[in-house]
Amino acid sequence: MTVQIRALGPDDADALHEFFAGVPVEDRTFFKEDVADPAVAQGWVADRRSVRRLALDPDGTIVAFAALSPGVQRTSHVADLRLVVSGRARGRGLGLAVAREMLLAAVGHGYKKVTVDIAADRTGPIAMFQALGFVPEALLRDQLCDPNGDLHDLVVLAHRVDDTWASMVTSGIADGVG
Repeated sequence: MTVQIRALGPDDADALHEFFAGVPVEDRTFFKEDVADPAVAQGWVADRRSVRRLALDPDGTIVAFAALSPGVQRTSHVADLRLVVSGRARGRGLGLAVAREMLLAAVGHGYKKVTVDIAADRTGPIAMFQALGFVPEALLRDQLCDPNGDLHDLVVLAHRVDDTWASMVTSGIADGVG
């Protein structure tokens, strides 16, 4: 699938809301906000603090969304990553491509560490992030509550982007990166 990855823009709120309206409820557990609320998309478009990217198919339809949200004060060196790929675009490497793009954005913004929260039973996304160098840091028991009221564990994975970037610079790999 050929996609264009670009920054979330001021005119993207309606399309972003439409994208999230099509996301299954169980995938919305990765967000701390109610992404079904149109005001959330409006707020994200207006927010200049976080780094947000869209992946668009050739028709201009959003097929993935990612965000890096930095901590504040003593945790401002850490960014929290959220990534959602539409059901029709999964299994084609899009999540991996967008996650890589977000890691490069994290380096460009000076973050030292990126974390991602994933439901512990989502083995595919966990394996994808681990392939990118994320490592498990925490297991939070019964942290997520699904629409049926059942509780699920949450895994926190982390990537020390400053360590990785230093290795890339030392080996010369960084010379070809954006």
